[in-house]
Amino acid sequence: MTRRLLMLGGTEFVGRAVTEAALGKGWEVTVFHRGRHEPPPGVRSLLGDRTTPDGLAALADGTGEWDAVVDTWSGAPRAVLDAARLLAGRVARHVYVSSSSVYAWPAPAGYDENTPLVEGASAEADGTDYARNKRGGELAALDAFGTGRSLFVRSGLILGPYENIGRLPWWLNRIAAGGPVLAPGPRDLPLQYIDVRDLADWTLGAVEAELDGAYNLASPSGHSTMGALLDACARVTGARADLRWTEPETVLAAGIEPWTQLPVWVPPGGEYAAALYSADVSRAVRAGLRCRPVQETVADTWSWLRSRGGVAPVRADRPTVGLDPAVEAKVLGI
Repeated sequence: MTRRLLMLGGTEFVGRAVTEAALGKGWEVTVFHRGRHEPPPGVRSLLGDRTTPDGLAALADGTGEWDAVVDTWSGAPRAVLDAARLLAGRVARHVYVSSSSVYAWPAPAGYDENTPLVEGASAEADGTDYARNKRGGELAALDAFGTGRSLFVRSGLILGPYENIGRLPWWLNRIAAGGPVLAPGPRDLPLQYIDVRDLADWTLGAVEAELDGAYNLASPSGHSTMGALLDACARVTGARADLRWTEPETVLAAGIEPWTQLPVWVPPGGEYAAALYSADVSRAVRAGLRCRPVQETVADTWSWLRSRGGVAPVRADRPTVGLDPAVEAKVLGI
């Protein structure tokens, strides 16, 4: 039996990866999008802007029925709610790509799906902050589909081809430029992330298995390290880069912001490291999660980035990432 997927979005990063993975499995895929980017070939395309009046008209009754709808929306939860209510009678399962940000801050080391969640979220909110928007999106799915038909993919850091945040593309371009590179230590800092294609594969497998509830989705902590990530960047770019590993205290004393000015990196031992790199993902692993090596993620992202002339798309609603060359040079004393 051919499965049918409705992808809300489907032309960028996570949505595109899910769409391509579904097509690769032989699924029939309908993509609802705003028309700003071309969807992958082979999909049925429906146009609409869910933020405008009558923006969901293309999804009105009679347009189709699906085994699952996947929604990655990170803005106002009201948009998730409106779409979910419209589709509840014609879709078997709702999959919401959520975030580990939905856990109450600070999340303890080793937090799992039963850890307390952020308070103050609402399915009917017109937008607050990222964490409450994502939790509100979960509540919106529950409102329309109930507990037995709602799946929450609580993703951690997402990397891979099509990235429109700019984290791994920045590192690749910086290292490709060569010369002394400020590499934030420690070199063996354990990372936790998910390749967008592994996220897509797991999500579709979860639909096939009719899973519901929440799953933390990232690689097991320590799947890679900061050193392995940057070494992979150096190898795939073939650059004459000199990675100069620098103690976290030196980086922070220079006023450099972790995560944004030095993407992916946060200093070890603090609240941010626990929240970003220590999630318990054993539930997803038991449900089939497999994570490809960091070398593959980096190499494929570099190949995609080069196909775009080295310029990655960047979402307007996310902060600019990357370190000013002058600041880098000052810290390195060059």
